[in-house]
Amino acid sequence: MATPLSDSSLSPLKTIAVVGLGTMGTGITEVLAKAGREVIGIDISEAQAAKCVAALEARTAHCVERGRLTEQERADTLARVRTATDLAAAADADLVIEVAPESYEIKHRIFRELDGVVRPETILATGTNALSVTRLAADSARPERVLGLHFFNPAPAMKLVEVVSSVLTAPGAVASVTDLAIELGKEPVAVGDRPGFVADGLLFGYLNQAAAMYEARYASREDIDAAMRLGCGLPMGPLALLDLIGIDTARTVLEAMYAESHDRLHAPAPILKQLSEAGLTGRKSGRGFYTYEAPGSATVVPDALTPAAGDTGAAGRPVSSVGVAGSGTMASGIAEVFAKAGYDVVLAARSAEKAQAAKARIGKSLSRSVDKGRLTAEAAAQILDRITPAGSYDAFAEVDLAVEAIAEDLEVKRQLFATLDKVCKPGAVLATTTSSLPVVACARATSRPQDVIGMHFFNPAPAMKLVEVVRTVLTADDVHATVREVCTKIKKHAVDCGDRAGFIVNALLFPYLNNAIKMVQEHYASLDDIDAAMKLGGGYPMGPFELLDVVGLDVSLAIEKVLHREFRDPGLAPAPLLEHLVAAGCLGRKTGRGFREYARR
Repeated sequence: MATPLSDSSLSPLKTIAVVGLGTMGTGITEVLAKAGREVIGIDISEAQAAKCVAALEARTAHCVERGRLTEQERADTLARVRTATDLAAAADADLVIEVAPESYEIKHRIFRELDGVVRPETILATGTNALSVTRLAADSARPERVLGLHFFNPAPAMKLVEVVSSVLTAPGAVASVTDLAIELGKEPVAVGDRPGFVADGLLFGYLNQAAAMYEARYASREDIDAAMRLGCGLPMGPLALLDLIGIDTARTVLEAMYAESHDRLHAPAPILKQLSEAGLTGRKSGRGFYTYEAPGSATVVPDALTPAAGDTGAAGRPVSSVGVAGSGTMASGIAEVFAKAGYDVVLAARSAEKAQAAKARIGKSLSRSVDKGRLTAEAAAQILDRITPAGSYDAFAEVDLAVEAIAEDLEVKRQLFATLDKVCKPGAVLATTTSSLPVVACARATSRPQDVIGMHFFNPAPAMKLVEVVRTVLTADDVHATVREVCTKIKKHAVDCGDRAGFIVNALLFPYLNNAIKMVQEHYASLDDIDAAMKLGGGYPMGPFELLDVVGLDVSLAIEKVLHREFRDPGLAPAPLLEHLVAAGCLGRKTGRGFREYARR
């Protein structure tokens, strides 16, 4: 329960004006009032001010119903809020938080008028996420009292607050606002003044690339969104998130970022301009990348781009037996997935000992499932019995599908595919699990490139639901249909994409990780603040540096080099800090040190 604080426990910022009572301003007003602040809500529109009060009444009533507030606390909270249509109402405020539209002209006008209204010691905060705090401060009569206070939407629920200092901001103002954020139950992150700050600075580059990927018809909107939800554990896919944020808002933020950085990754994808100018701004208009039941609705309805249910096109080839090549974690995980789905599996490695060790690893995995009550001992034994270890790929002679999961080395993979071409029967589907190498290069190592396809599983394969199905220009339709059908039988979500570096997930994930490294390299923010910002502000299950250390810095560097080599974009060049850490042998958790240090086991 948000318990109001007594007056004696409040920071000096007791009376706070909120200028702009849209969705964000209303949310901030609610947070402040619940935490015991006197709030003056100011909006030039009387109707908008009334709408804000009505929203507060409804939200606090809901809190009472849920047991989060008592009736008395609700009455006290509402009594602490008054509204006005004139900035003169901010005269007694200790802090003014401006959340007007993202326009320098509008914000400058507000700050100039506030200069003539508020006391000399009053702090002026802008809620911008796209415009320069320094530029706004420089135009103020008291630039040392101006800073950024960036809440995230919805403000009552989101924990992150970015406290933005310009070179002109007084440390005392930053300290006061930081203390306030803590008292509000938020987690403040201190950042410098650059468009997007930390969370949006990383988030919007990723969203922009997803929009460009869709615009290039590389993958469908549904597959792009599913790939990032299932492959990265994100709460929403990027295109659905753009619709939620507002495509016009995203375009404004990206234009501000590009004006500052001149990084092509921030240059708004043309589709964002086209949709914005057509009025297709996302949920609020009822249509953006998706179509919604009504303006403001979260319910997606079918439209002309919605895939037809059960439309699989060509019929697939029959698959009853599967060969898995490799002896590492990925190979054993894939073999376990197929065996659980009822397939007979041949698990082949370079030696019988390696194959036996891989099967033993699967046995341990199944035993853990039995211990957790997910499998019976009998079922686990049956699954393990379906797996036949082999020390030679000759054992793949009769398999219907051969899945390669060996080292991420193109020449090694090409040699394996040449071998599979000789030992596998005609009509067998040959799949590579590569995450970064060209599938077509594996296909060309065979005499039957039409039978070769990418089938990119994610680690750990038994737990991760996503498989990227990668067609080359040579892949036959029935081979593609076969793999889609197999994915359904093994209970994986298949997404289709073309044969280019990074496919969907890595092509969107690793530039984001690289940009996070650049922020640290440029001393813009700390590892901890960036990780906190992305978990609290973006809903990411792990911060970028936590994830880099888990993936392995050497693996990350290799993927970033592949992306840079393929797309030739200077913004994709691996951050020198990453290269230096890899050169020093600091590869993440597996070596005990990466971006952070880990206790040796």
